[in-house]
Amino acid sequence: MSTLLEVENITLRFGGVTAINDVSFSVEDHELFAIIGPNGAGKTSIFNTISQVYRPQEGDIRFEGSSIMGTRPDHVAEMGIARTFQNIELFPQMTVIDNLLTGRHIRMKGSVFSGALWWGKAKREEMENRRKVEDIIDFLEIEQWRKYPVALLPYGIQKRVELGRALAMDPKILLLDEPVAGMNLEETEDMARFILDIKRELDIAMVMVEHDMGLVMDIADRVMVLDFGQRIALGTPDEVQKNPDVIAAYLGSEFA
Repeated sequence: MSTLLEVENITLRFGGVTAINDVSFSVEDHELFAIIGPNGAGKTSIFNTISQVYRPQEGDIRFEGSSIMGTRPDHVAEMGIARTFQNIELFPQMTVIDNLLTGRHIRMKGSVFSGALWWGKAKREEMENRRKVEDIIDFLEIEQWRKYPVALLPYGIQKRVELGRALAMDPKILLLDEPVAGMNLEETEDMARFILDIKRELDIAMVMVEHDMGLVMDIADRVMVLDFGQRIALGTPDEVQKNPDVIAAYLGSEFA
């Protein structure tokens, strides 16, 4: 395996508050890498620095060997880094199909004029983008909701649609911010299955922030633990859950 993403000694400060303190890790091709830690540990801030919404004051972030520091967030997405959000960020009055098509906009090359005419290259591009969206709908098993406004859908299905929108961007790596937050057991098991299918069938690397320790320990290849913005452990799930610093900071006696 080769290294896809490298985060090297990044530090992020907001005034006098240090959100991330000298954190380093890497993600390999095909890997499912998890980040855990208490609330306020800096997990989502890590995602925001990778997507360049936040610019760390120190360190470097490299994707496929090239630094992405200072790159616009939309260009980061074009490079192949897609993400989901802890709180659902869909367009509630739009249908499932139209929400997924918004994920294709970075891959669309036609002009507004040709798109309005829906002719020639623009028509072919539209049909190809719709075909890709239909493939994602089939993959995530949301066919029966495809023409429904997402505001009418159950919460677990909305989370699945948001995952589908990220997949529609043709990512090389997915950043999953608490993909099972607020879900019941059945919805969590479904999402875990889809995440594993993305890894096995679509061959997409993933970085996952999640509070559900059962899910993390079951499906992650490696786990990094943050506490107060600092990395306190990194290793396999088995290594991490036996680490006394991790038990003290987060996991508790259940994994001791």
